[in-house]
Amino acid sequence: MSLPWTFDNRYVQALPGDRSADLRSRQTPEVLWSLAPPTPVSGPRLLAWSEAMARTLGLSPEALSQPALLQALSGNELLPGMIPYAMRYGGHQFGNWAGQLGDGRVINLGEVSVQGQRWELQLKGAGPTAYSRGADGRAVLRSSLREFLCAEAMFHLGVPTTRSLSLVATGDEVLRDMLYDGNPAYEPGAIVCRVAPSFIRFGHFEILAARGEATLLEQLIDFCIARDYPELVEAFPEGEDRRAAWFKTICERTAIMVAHWMRVGFVHGVMNTDNMSILGLTLDYGPYGWIDNFDPRWTPNTTDRAQRRYRFGRQPEIAYWNLGCLATALESCFSDREALKAGLSHYAAVFAETQQAFTVAKFGFAALDACEAELMERAYRLMSQAEVDMTLFFRALADLDPQQPEVATLRPAFYSESEYAQHHGAWLRWLNDYVAQLPQDPAALAQLRTRMQAHNPIYVLRNYLAQEAIEAAEAGDFSKLQRLQRVLQQPYTVQPDAADLAAKRPDWARQKPGCSMLSCSS
Repeated sequence: MSLPWTFDNRYVQALPGDRSADLRSRQTPEVLWSLAPPTPVSGPRLLAWSEAMARTLGLSPEALSQPALLQALSGNELLPGMIPYAMRYGGHQFGNWAGQLGDGRVINLGEVSVQGQRWELQLKGAGPTAYSRGADGRAVLRSSLREFLCAEAMFHLGVPTTRSLSLVATGDEVLRDMLYDGNPAYEPGAIVCRVAPSFIRFGHFEILAARGEATLLEQLIDFCIARDYPELVEAFPEGEDRRAAWFKTICERTAIMVAHWMRVGFVHGVMNTDNMSILGLTLDYGPYGWIDNFDPRWTPNTTDRAQRRYRFGRQPEIAYWNLGCLATALESCFSDREALKAGLSHYAAVFAETQQAFTVAKFGFAALDACEAELMERAYRLMSQAEVDMTLFFRALADLDPQQPEVATLRPAFYSESEYAQHHGAWLRWLNDYVAQLPQDPAALAQLRTRMQAHNPIYVLRNYLAQEAIEAAEAGDFSKLQRLQRVLQQPYTVQPDAADLAAKRPDWARQKPGCSMLSCSS
């Protein structure tokens, strides 16, 4: 059985690269990619794959069982037409310019078109590249499993995201210091096949601007527009109008993406500019997490513990800051910076508009006037003070009886019985004020409830659930991974056999590594 893929690889065909296949860590000026043949592994084994992504790529279950495909997804062999390479880019990390970075443990296999849609395929953990900065280019099972699950979970939540096709065990061990405490240990290795229409990042443009590679910067802008934004080629003549529309669209897509993060309670954890997609897709699932008890200051990243730069409540601001870095990188290609300023203003407007629409839907309001806005602020303040689970709160709110509003409806969302008792009166007053703003017509109420349920998920990939699946997988049991995969495909639908996966974080997970905060180690 042949695979339905024909690789055309426009990125490497159209843009200058280093074809030496030299995997030594080094600077690579005046190129955008370097050849990077994957390093073979000893015992590849397919642990999981996304049926939804496979169908999108035209793959049948029979195709996924082909030995040739497993060998390709493990980096042991290349399919006809694949050209393995790593991309060069830079970035601002935790607010500071970090210089050249690049794909240190990612190897791109090539580009395919399926039913008119272009997809890039890449392997994360398939060995070193010229951008590995002395590291081994590998990834461990725990981080690979988390990334594989999360990308697909986000897709089914309706959040703009890169995708996952497969999770492959390598049969080899990888040495990692998970807690950065001087106690490295060997862990099972794994490789994720990631998929997206484009993996170009803000940092691609930043490195060219920082190094004064002006001609290459212009070439990359025009390439990105032509390949990834073809609608702008048709709508605008060549020149600054097209580029201005391109930047404005990037700002708009980024705003919508971050508004979705805030809607579902997702915290990226490492919003460096090299982790920002030019298509407004959630990219690089490292130390991410979901808000359990509502806390705008929470970050899942141990590296960010002191500064909390990438905390939940600051994500909209950081996205704006990152877009500002991109604008600075692009300004030499514009005769008037006003177009870039207009794009940044558009980000702010689109985010505010989208966030407001999501807030209205989450709370079941008809609109967000002054009274509703005050109720929203009070609710978030009370949730923070009383240690209330964000996901469970909004699902419980949809079950509220407007004729008899009782705080007991919200009780499953509280982490502490003492906090429930202490704040009972404040919540009762809030509920009475809340139902006073709801429509009286039963049909209208039913419609609002349906909309609330469509915007507020039941099942999200809480860190403790991912950690349980990791520990089971490391022991050779993949049933928890498979169950999470299945349930997270329908995150808004009650699944009677999955009540435990909708439960709030247990007490044992408050401080456990992998459940509370995570490092970037993988």
